[in-house]
Amino acid sequence: MSSTKARILEVAAELVANSPDGDVSTRAVCEAAGVGAPALYRHFGDKEGLLSAVVDHGYEQYLTTKRSRRPGTDPIQDLRDGWDTHTDFALRNPNLYRLMNSPAMRTPPAAALESHRILTADLRRAAEQGKLRLAPELAAQMIMSANVGVSLMLVSRPTTFTDETLSRRIRDAVHAVVFTPEARGPETTSAGDEEARAGEAGAEEEGAEEVLPATATHLAALLRRTPRPNFTPGESALLGEWLDRLSNTTSE
Repeated sequence: MSSTKARILEVAAELVANSPDGDVSTRAVCEAAGVGAPALYRHFGDKEGLLSAVVDHGYEQYLTTKRSRRPGTDPIQDLRDGWDTHTDFALRNPNLYRLMNSPAMRTPPAAALESHRILTADLRRAAEQGKLRLAPELAAQMIMSANVGVSLMLVSRPTTFTDETLSRRIRDAVHAVVFTPEARGPETTSAGDEEARAGEAGAEEEGAEEVLPATATHLAALLRRTPRPNFTPGESALLGEWLDRLSNTTSE
Protein backbone atom coordinates (compact mmCIF):
# COMPACT_ATOMS: atom_id res chain seq x y z
CA MET A 1 0.00 0.00 0.00
CA SER A 2 1.40 3.39 -1.00
CA SER A 3 2.11 5.97 1.68
CA THR A 4 -0.57 8.29 0.24
CA LYS A 5 -3.22 5.56 0.24
CA ALA A 6 -2.26 4.51 3.77
CA ARG A 7 -2.44 8.11 5.00
CA ILE A 8 -5.89 8.62 3.46
CA LEU A 9 -7.13 5.37 5.03
CA GLU A 10 -5.76 6.19 8.47
CA VAL A 11 -7.27 9.67 8.37
CA ALA A 12 -10.65 8.36 7.21
CA ALA A 13 -10.69 5.75 9.99
CA GLU A 14 -9.88 8.41 12.59
CA LEU A 15 -12.57 10.76 11.28
CA VAL A 16 -15.14 7.95 11.34
CA ALA A 17 -14.18 7.12 14.93
CA ASN A 18 -14.54 10.75 16.06
CA SER A 19 -17.61 11.67 14.01
CA PRO A 20 -20.79 12.37 16.02
CA ASP A 21 -22.85 10.24 13.65
CA GLY A 22 -20.16 7.97 12.22
CA ASP A 23 -20.25 9.60 8.79
CA VAL A 24 -17.52 11.51 6.98
CA SER A 25 -17.27 13.47 3.75
CA THR A 26 -14.59 12.88 1.14
CA ARG A 27 -13.80 16.59 1.31
CA ALA A 28 -13.05 16.38 5.04
CA VAL A 29 -10.86 13.33 4.47
CA CYS A 30 -8.90 15.06 1.71
CA GLU A 31 -8.36 18.18 3.82
CA ALA A 32 -7.21 16.19 6.85
CA ALA A 33 -4.92 13.97 4.77
CA GLY A 34 -3.52 16.91 2.80
CA VAL A 35 -4.38 15.44 -0.60
CA GLY A 36 -6.58 16.45 -3.49
CA ALA A 37 -9.81 14.70 -4.42
CA PRO A 38 -8.21 13.04 -7.50
CA ALA A 39 -5.79 11.17 -5.24
CA LEU A 40 -8.62 9.81 -3.09
CA TYR A 41 -10.66 8.73 -6.11
CA ARG A 42 -7.61 7.18 -7.76
CA HIS A 43 -6.97 4.95 -4.76
CA PHE A 44 -10.52 4.21 -3.59
CA GLY A 45 -12.82 4.99 -6.51
CA ASP A 46 -15.52 6.82 -4.55
CA LYS A 47 -16.81 7.36 -1.01
CA GLU A 48 -18.27 3.85 -0.83
CA GLY A 49 -14.91 2.41 -1.83
CA LEU A 50 -13.20 4.48 0.85
CA LEU A 51 -15.64 3.34 3.55
CA SER A 52 -15.27 -0.26 2.39
CA ALA A 53 -11.52 0.11 2.89
CA VAL A 54 -12.15 1.53 6.37
CA VAL A 55 -14.32 -1.52 7.14
CA ASP A 56 -11.55 -3.85 5.91
CA HIS A 57 -9.11 -1.95 8.12
CA GLY A 58 -11.48 -2.35 11.07
CA TYR A 59 -11.83 -6.08 10.57
CA GLU A 60 -8.06 -6.42 10.37
CA GLN A 61 -7.82 -4.70 13.76
CA TYR A 62 -10.53 -6.98 15.14
CA LEU A 63 -8.87 -10.14 13.84
CA THR A 64 -5.42 -9.30 15.18
CA THR A 65 -6.17 -10.81 18.59
CA LYS A 66 -8.05 -13.77 17.13
CA ARG A 67 -5.23 -14.69 14.75
CA SER A 68 -2.61 -14.51 17.48
CA ARG A 69 -4.68 -16.60 19.91
CA ARG A 70 -3.67 -20.21 20.30
CA PRO A 71 -6.61 -22.57 20.76
CA GLY A 72 -6.90 -23.69 24.37
CA THR A 73 -7.74 -27.15 25.61
CA ASP A 74 -11.31 -26.06 26.33
CA PRO A 75 -13.11 -24.78 23.20
CA ILE A 76 -16.08 -23.68 25.32
CA GLN A 77 -13.90 -21.20 27.22
CA ASP A 78 -12.38 -20.05 23.94
CA LEU A 79 -15.89 -19.37 22.63
CA ARG A 80 -16.87 -17.47 25.78
CA ASP A 81 -13.74 -15.37 25.49
CA GLY A 82 -14.38 -14.84 21.77
CA TRP A 83 -17.88 -13.50 22.48
CA ASP A 84 -16.58 -11.11 25.14
CA THR A 85 -13.74 -9.92 22.88
CA HIS A 86 -16.25 -9.21 20.12
CA THR A 87 -18.50 -7.15 22.39
CA ASP A 88 -15.52 -5.29 23.87
CA PHE A 89 -14.29 -4.36 20.39
CA ALA A 90 -17.73 -2.97 19.52
CA LEU A 91 -17.90 -0.88 22.70
CA ARG A 92 -14.42 0.54 22.12
CA ASN A 93 -15.11 1.30 18.44
CA PRO A 94 -18.84 2.12 18.19
CA ASN A 95 -18.82 4.11 14.93
CA LEU A 96 -16.51 1.67 13.21
CA TYR A 97 -18.54 -1.30 14.44
CA ARG A 98 -21.80 0.15 13.11
CA LEU A 99 -20.10 0.75 9.77
CA MET A 100 -18.68 -2.78 9.73
CA ASN A 101 -22.22 -4.18 10.10
CA SER A 102 -24.05 -1.64 7.96
CA PRO A 103 -26.47 -2.98 5.30
CA ALA A 104 -24.81 -0.48 2.96
CA MET A 105 -21.76 -2.75 2.91
CA ARG A 106 -23.23 -5.09 0.30
CA THR A 107 -20.21 -7.39 -0.05
CA PRO A 108 -18.84 -8.88 3.19
CA PRO A 109 -15.09 -8.24 3.51
CA ALA A 110 -12.82 -11.26 3.34
CA ALA A 111 -11.87 -10.62 6.97
CA ALA A 112 -15.53 -10.95 8.02
CA LEU A 113 -15.66 -14.38 6.42
CA GLU A 114 -12.41 -15.27 8.17
CA SER A 115 -13.94 -14.29 11.50
CA HIS A 116 -16.85 -16.63 10.83
CA ARG A 117 -14.45 -19.44 9.90
CA ILE A 118 -12.56 -19.00 13.18
CA LEU A 119 -15.82 -19.24 15.13
CA THR A 120 -16.88 -22.34 13.19
CA ALA A 121 -13.49 -23.98 13.78
CA ASP A 122 -13.83 -23.50 17.55
CA LEU A 123 -17.31 -25.01 17.40
CA ARG A 124 -16.01 -28.00 15.46
CA ARG A 125 -13.47 -28.60 18.21
CA ALA A 126 -16.33 -28.54 20.70
CA ALA A 127 -18.29 -31.00 18.55
CA GLU A 128 -15.31 -33.37 18.41
CA GLN A 129 -15.33 -33.41 22.22
CA GLY A 130 -19.07 -34.18 22.32
CA LYS A 131 -19.95 -30.75 23.73
CA LEU A 132 -22.23 -29.43 20.98
CA ARG A 133 -25.96 -29.98 20.66
CA LEU A 134 -26.25 -29.10 16.97
CA ALA A 135 -24.14 -28.84 13.83
CA PRO A 136 -21.20 -26.39 14.09
CA GLU A 137 -22.31 -24.44 11.02
CA LEU A 138 -25.77 -23.72 12.44
CA ALA A 139 -24.32 -23.01 15.88
CA ALA A 140 -21.94 -20.48 14.32
CA GLN A 141 -24.84 -18.68 12.65
CA MET A 142 -26.76 -18.53 15.92
CA ILE A 143 -23.82 -17.27 17.98
CA MET A 144 -22.69 -14.71 15.41
CA SER A 145 -26.23 -13.37 14.93
CA ALA A 146 -26.74 -12.97 18.68
CA ASN A 147 -23.29 -11.50 19.33
CA VAL A 148 -23.58 -8.94 16.54
CA GLY A 149 -27.16 -8.15 17.51
CA VAL A 150 -26.46 -7.38 21.16
CA SER A 151 -23.29 -5.47 20.26
CA LEU A 152 -25.17 -3.28 17.79
CA MET A 153 -27.85 -2.52 20.37
CA LEU A 154 -25.23 -1.58 22.96
CA VAL A 155 -23.46 0.86 20.62
CA SER A 156 -26.53 2.18 18.78
CA ARG A 157 -28.89 2.66 21.73
CA PRO A 158 -26.68 3.05 24.80
CA THR A 159 -29.32 5.03 26.72
CA THR A 160 -31.81 2.17 26.35
CA PHE A 161 -29.50 -0.83 26.72
CA THR A 162 -27.79 0.14 29.96
CA ASP A 163 -27.38 -3.19 31.78
CA GLU A 164 -23.68 -4.01 31.91
CA THR A 165 -24.48 -7.73 32.23
CA LEU A 166 -26.68 -7.85 29.11
CA SER A 167 -24.04 -9.25 26.75
CA ARG A 168 -23.02 -12.00 29.19
CA ARG A 169 -26.67 -12.89 29.87
CA ILE A 170 -27.40 -13.29 26.16
CA ARG A 171 -24.12 -15.17 25.67
CA ASP A 172 -25.04 -17.68 28.37
CA ALA A 173 -28.61 -18.02 27.09
CA VAL A 174 -27.40 -18.79 23.57
CA HIS A 175 -24.69 -21.12 24.84
CA ALA A 176 -27.33 -22.98 26.88
CA VAL A 177 -29.03 -23.85 23.60
CA VAL A 178 -25.84 -24.61 21.66
CA PHE A 179 -23.76 -26.58 24.19
CA THR A 180 -24.55 -29.66 26.26
CA PRO A 181 -25.17 -28.94 29.97
CA GLU A 182 -22.09 -30.94 30.94
CA ALA A 183 -19.89 -28.85 28.64
CA ARG A 184 -20.78 -25.54 30.25
CA GLY A 185 -20.01 -26.78 33.76
CA PRO A 186 -19.63 -24.28 36.62
CA GLU A 187 -18.08 -21.53 34.48
CA THR A 188 -21.41 -19.98 33.48
CA THR A 189 -21.44 -16.43 34.83
CA SER A 190 -23.80 -15.55 37.65
CA ALA A 191 -25.42 -12.95 35.39
CA GLY A 192 -26.65 -15.76 33.14
CA ASP A 193 -27.49 -18.37 35.77
CA GLU A 194 -31.25 -18.09 35.32
CA GLU A 195 -31.01 -18.44 31.55
CA ALA A 196 -28.59 -21.35 31.84
CA ARG A 197 -30.75 -23.15 34.41
CA ALA A 198 -33.79 -22.68 32.19
CA GLY A 199 -31.91 -24.25 29.29
CA GLU A 200 -30.80 -27.17 31.44
CA ALA A 201 -34.31 -27.75 32.74
CA GLY A 202 -35.61 -27.85 29.20
CA ALA A 203 -32.88 -30.30 28.24
CA GLU A 204 -33.81 -32.67 31.08
CA GLU A 205 -37.44 -32.66 30.00
CA GLU A 206 -36.55 -33.43 26.40
CA GLY A 207 -34.63 -36.61 27.32
CA ALA A 208 -33.83 -38.66 24.23
CA GLU A 209 -34.89 -35.85 21.94
CA GLU A 210 -31.99 -33.85 23.36
CA VAL A 211 -29.42 -36.66 23.29
CA LEU A 212 -29.93 -37.58 19.62
CA PRO A 213 -28.86 -34.23 18.05
CA ALA A 214 -25.81 -33.97 20.31
CA THR A 215 -24.78 -37.54 19.48
CA ALA A 216 -25.23 -36.96 15.75
CA THR A 217 -23.18 -33.75 15.98
CA HIS A 218 -20.39 -35.56 17.82
CA LEU A 219 -20.29 -38.41 15.31
CA ALA A 220 -20.35 -36.04 12.32
CA ALA A 221 -17.41 -34.07 13.75
CA LEU A 222 -15.36 -37.22 14.36
CA LEU A 223 -16.06 -38.53 10.85
CA ARG A 224 -15.13 -35.17 9.35
CA ARG A 225 -11.84 -35.21 11.24
CA THR A 226 -11.09 -38.86 10.43
CA PRO A 227 -12.99 -40.07 7.33
CA ARG A 228 -13.67 -43.82 7.20
CA PRO A 229 -11.98 -45.60 4.25
CA ASN A 230 -14.76 -48.20 4.05
CA PHE A 231 -17.23 -45.55 2.82
CA THR A 232 -17.33 -44.35 -0.76
CA PRO A 233 -17.35 -40.55 -1.28
CA GLY A 234 -21.05 -40.72 -2.09
CA GLU A 235 -21.80 -42.74 1.04
CA SER A 236 -19.77 -40.34 3.19
CA ALA A 237 -21.64 -37.37 1.74
CA LEU A 238 -25.01 -39.04 2.32
CA LEU A 239 -24.10 -40.02 5.88
CA GLY A 240 -22.93 -36.46 6.54
CA GLU A 241 -26.24 -35.09 5.25
CA TRP A 242 -28.23 -37.48 7.47
CA LEU A 243 -26.16 -36.58 10.53
CA ASP A 244 -26.55 -32.86 9.85
CA ARG A 245 -30.31 -33.30 9.64
CA LEU A 246 -30.34 -35.13 12.96
CA SER A 247 -28.00 -32.53 14.50
CA ASN A 248 -30.28 -29.65 13.59
CA THR A 249 -33.56 -31.34 14.45
CA THR A 250 -35.78 -29.37 16.82
CA SER A 251 -38.55 -30.88 18.89
CA GLU A 252 -42.02 -29.95 17.72
